[in-house]
Amino acid sequence: MKKMNKIFAVLLTGLLSFTALSCQKKPKVTVIGYRTGSLCAIPIHIAVLTGLLDDEFEAIGQKVEALHQTGFSGTTAELVGSGKVHGGFELIASNLQAMENGLPIVFATGVHTGCTRYFVRPDSGINSVADLKGKKIGVLNLTDSSVINLKRKLGDYGIKVSLADSEVDFRVYEMSAMGIALQNKEVDLIALHEPMATKVQKEYGYKEILNTGTDEKFKDEYCCQIFVTEDFLKDNPDGVRAFIRAIQKASVFVQTVPEEAAQIQLAHDFTSGTVEGNVEILKTLNYTPSYEKGKQTFVNAVTELKELGLLKPTTDVDAFIKRGYVTIPGIPKGFTYDPATKTYTEIK
Repeated sequence: MKKMNKIFAVLLTGLLSFTALSCQKKPKVTVIGYRTGSLCAIPIHIAVLTGLLDDEFEAIGQKVEALHQTGFSGTTAELVGSGKVHGGFELIASNLQAMENGLPIVFATGVHTGCTRYFVRPDSGINSVADLKGKKIGVLNLTDSSVINLKRKLGDYGIKVSLADSEVDFRVYEMSAMGIALQNKEVDLIALHEPMATKVQKEYGYKEILNTGTDEKFKDEYCCQIFVTEDFLKDNPDGVRAFIRAIQKASVFVQTVPEEAAQIQLAHDFTSGTVEGNVEILKTLNYTPSYEKGKQTFVNAVTELKELGLLKPTTDVDAFIKRGYVTIPGIPKGFTYDPATKTYTEIK
C-alpha cells in the first residue's frame, strides 16, 4: 500500500508540473510583413537581415517572425484581414482609401521622404503638372501613391481628378512596360517609384516634371511609413514599440552608412541594381524617421483628398486622422548610429 501511495504521489507531482508548464503564458509571436524588390523599403530589410528586429523583441521577452510578402502570399489588405501580419512598411497614400473602407491599420511614424518621379518625353511640350489637362498618364495601379499624390498636385492647378469628371486619363501598365509605353506615345506621362524611376530615365532619357523628393509640396512629406494593425496596437503595445524602435534604428543605419546598407540588401537579393547606383538614389532620400512629419503627411493627404472629392462625402476628416495616425507613448524621437563602435544611441 505504501508503495502504491509513493507511485501515486510521483504521478501526481508529474501531472501537476506538466499542468503548470502548460498553463504558463506562451511568448507572444508578432509577424511583420515585408516585400523585396523595393530599394526604398531598405530599412525593414536591414531590420530583418541584421537582427535588429529580433533584438528588440527579445529585449521584451517576445518573439517575432518576418513574413516575405509575395504575389502568392496576398496583398497587405488581405494579410491584415486574415490576421497573418501585425505590421509592416507601406506607402501611406496607397492605403488611405482602403482605411476609409475599413482596413484596420494605423500609421505610427514616417520612415523616409520622396521616392516617386514623373516623366515625359523631351519632345512632348509638357513642362509641368499644369500642362497635364487632357493627357494620358501611365501608372502601376489606380490606388498607387503615385496616382494619389499626382491627383493632389493636379488639384492645385484646378485640374479635375474625381472619377465623375476627371480631366486626365489614368492607364494601368506593368512596371516593366512603362518606359516603352511612353516611348510609343501610348501615354503622355509615366509615374514610377525608385529604383525603377532612375533606371528608366537613364535608359530612355526622359524629362522629369515632378519629383516628390524635391517638389515644394512634397519634399518634407514622408511617403513610406510604419503601420500596425488596430488589434496589435490594442493587444500588444510593447510589441508595437519594439517594432518601431527596430525600424528607427535600421533607418538611421541607412542614413549614416548607405554603402553598407546597400551592400547588405543586394547580397541577399532583396532588390536589384548596383551598390554604386543604389547608394546614389538612397542619398537623395531622407531616412531620418519622424513622427511629426509622418503625421503631417497623413493630415495633408486626407484633407486634400476630401477636398478633391476622392473620399466619401460622409467621411469626417478629423475623426479619420485621429483614428488613422496614433501617438504611442514610450517611443524615442530616434537614434544616432556610430559606425566605429556599431552602437545606437537613443535621442531623448
